[in-house]
Amino acid sequence: MQVPPRFGEGHRVLVSGGAGFVPSHLIDRLIARGCQVVAIDNFLTGSESNVAHLAGNPLFTLVKADISDGIPADVTDRFDAILHMASPASPTDFGTLPIEILRAGSLATFHMLDRARHDGARFLLASTSEAYGDPLVHPQPESYWGNVNPIGIRSVYDESKRFAEATTMAYKRAYGVDTAIVRIFNTFGPRMRADDGRAIPTFINRAIRNEPLEVTGTGSQTRSICFVDDLVRGILLLLDSTEAGPINCGTEHEMTMLELAERIVQIADSKSDIVLIPRTADDPDRRRPDLTLARQKLGYEPEVGADDGLRATIDYFRAL
Repeated sequence: MQVPPRFGEGHRVLVSGGAGFVPSHLIDRLIARGCQVVAIDNFLTGSESNVAHLAGNPLFTLVKADISDGIPADVTDRFDAILHMASPASPTDFGTLPIEILRAGSLATFHMLDRARHDGARFLLASTSEAYGDPLVHPQPESYWGNVNPIGIRSVYDESKRFAEATTMAYKRAYGVDTAIVRIFNTFGPRMRADDGRAIPTFINRAIRNEPLEVTGTGSQTRSICFVDDLVRGILLLLDSTEAGPINCGTEHEMTMLELAERIVQIADSKSDIVLIPRTADDPDRRRPDLTLARQKLGYEPEVGADDGLRATIDYFRAL
């Protein structure tokens, strides 16, 4: 099946968290289509360098603001699509930015949905595989309700996104807002923060410096890693469709954390050793999306191999 493009030349799109890793790539694709994009970001975890190449482009406007405080009054014209992608999302953020994460999932979600309702816009929420917590079902289908610790260190992010999903569905049911929810699985690629705290940028930065790679626990816990180009393509398919979701987006490139570390060392031609350290609390044991719904409803199919994606990401970090 093929989902025809719904948003392109002449359409206006609002993106919260627009200077972040994934949103900045998404904005590139929207502008390539001819969309006029307004990005709002407070640069708490996003970086202006991620969108610096768009400076001076008449299709792009960057507004510095905290979307949790509301959409700035001078952002006035109607939008055709609104994408709520703002939130600190890295494990290091869970302990250092817990209130900011909760505000992004609650207050900011209300602000963005209110604007979508006012404008009659398509609304897309960037949710997360963390909605499944430490899953007892593998792989995880959208019908699985999850296994989440509501008071653990990761709960500020897990429950923030679960609340945002509930709010999005409430606006769809109560007000008829055209909504969509994408559950994003582990994604990597250029423009990730070097101090992200996630495994791939941490492993890569240590590998290119020939420093030891620290793998938690026994390293047997798994993740399925998705290159950012595949994720962005999936998000756009959902945006263009009439589907409400939630719909998983990611890949089935599942590997253990130990295998991931070994692969990065090999691709980077590194001399790094791999050492085991204690595992963090509530760290999910296995994580892989069931992509059946994405294939059936969107015609989505991941295309970038894990090694190709890792090679491009390693090249990016070497060039910094």
